[in-house]
Amino acid sequence: MSPSAPPAADRTLPLAEALAHSSPLAALLARVHESDRRFAVARAALPASLATVVRPGPLDDETWTLLVPSGAAAAKLRQCLPQLARALDAQGMPPRALRVKVQVPAR
Repeated sequence: MSPSAPPAADRTLPLAEALAHSSPLAALLARVHESDRRFAVARAALPASLATVVRPGPLDDETWTLLVPSGAAAAKLRQCLPQLARALDAQGMPPRALRVKVQVPAR
């Protein structure tokens, strides 16, 4: 080993390189990007007052979760789910069941 090269245990990888070398991390990143892409479409289909409080959540093979800060926002969002599903379908996004979860901010 050359004196200028750090030992393998001391070498840290840039995030992009770590993702490129790890299938599970690459798959996770792909799901995050897909959730963000879906959220851009969903947000445009929501009433302005609701669009400011809804956040994208986890996406898996069957469901996509939208996060809201209160039960009242969750109730309003549930009423909008059919229109969100139509907007996502119109953009050619594969169908997923839409879930709404109240996520109270940490104090």
